[in-house]
Amino acid sequence: MNPKLIKILKIILPFMLGVFLIWYFLSSATPEYRKELLENIKNADPIWVLLSLGLGIISHISRAYRWKFLLNPLGYNPKLYNSFMAVMAGYLANLGVPRSGEVLRGFTVSTYEKIPFEKAFGTIVSERIIDLIMLIIVTTGAGILQTEYLLNFLEEKNINPLLTLGIILGLILLGILGLKILQKSSNKWIVKIRDFGMGLLDGMKSIFKMKQKWAFLFHTLLIWFLYILMFYVVKFAVPNLHSASLGVILVAFVVGSFSMSTTNGGIGILPFPIVVGAVFVFFSFEKSDGEAFGWILWGSQTAINIIVGALSFLFLPLLNRGKTT
Repeated sequence: MNPKLIKILKIILPFMLGVFLIWYFLSSATPEYRKELLENIKNADPIWVLLSLGLGIISHISRAYRWKFLLNPLGYNPKLYNSFMAVMAGYLANLGVPRSGEVLRGFTVSTYEKIPFEKAFGTIVSERIIDLIMLIIVTTGAGILQTEYLLNFLEEKNINPLLTLGIILGLILLGILGLKILQKSSNKWIVKIRDFGMGLLDGMKSIFKMKQKWAFLFHTLLIWFLYILMFYVVKFAVPNLHSASLGVILVAFVVGSFSMSTTNGGIGILPFPIVVGAVFVFFSFEKSDGEAFGWILWGSQTAINIIVGALSFLFLPLLNRGKTT
């Protein structure tokens, strides 16, 4: 294929993908859904919504910066703006296909920073394991504050975070065992699979090779503190939720996090605004107020992910001209 055509496609295709994901998200929503979302955002106190958005953006920047600590031991030092835009492009992709954002994020940094995809993706897997552990810690904290309510709700929704962690760790161990078994094979296809798996494992092991472990820990705690805080401040945007305690907000955060992780951006079998609203109803708040909280939080954060994610698709090739040949 013509090298110039390849270069043009590398610029156009990411932008077209961003446009497609925006179209997919908007077209899949019903008119009533879009109208309700707009009304809830319009009626909210904008100061608290903007504060929540600002906290969310800072958490994304912190996540992009934290990623560098995992890539440095592998010999790579990506530019912060590339890491940030890769993260945001990944969030946009997740709105279309759950968990596709992690793959896209790996491909993006691989394309513009010349990092082998399998190693980049391995560091992302490590991140997700750490984040799952943090979610379990937050769930434990919420459980301590609202034990009876939380256990009943998780049981009703058949959510078992410990089982999820066990499955992930089990798959990782099976993958390592499989690599050991296939290590001596000379079959070309097995060799390719083995090389990819070893690169993935190298990326995952980078967490143990970091020289800046304390900085990594600081940013991990900062990210999750900001996540909870951006949840907490939105209650002040809905007048009748001002009295909601930290325990109630933590339960809503936990349930909302599981909704986001199991659907395409919080829309699916367990829609984020609905399940978060149900938490407030569970704690004797009005349904309309609880769902307003869910729509405002989800709508504002989704809007910023769409805008910044789409801009990332646009600016990545523009800021990295000549780096994709």
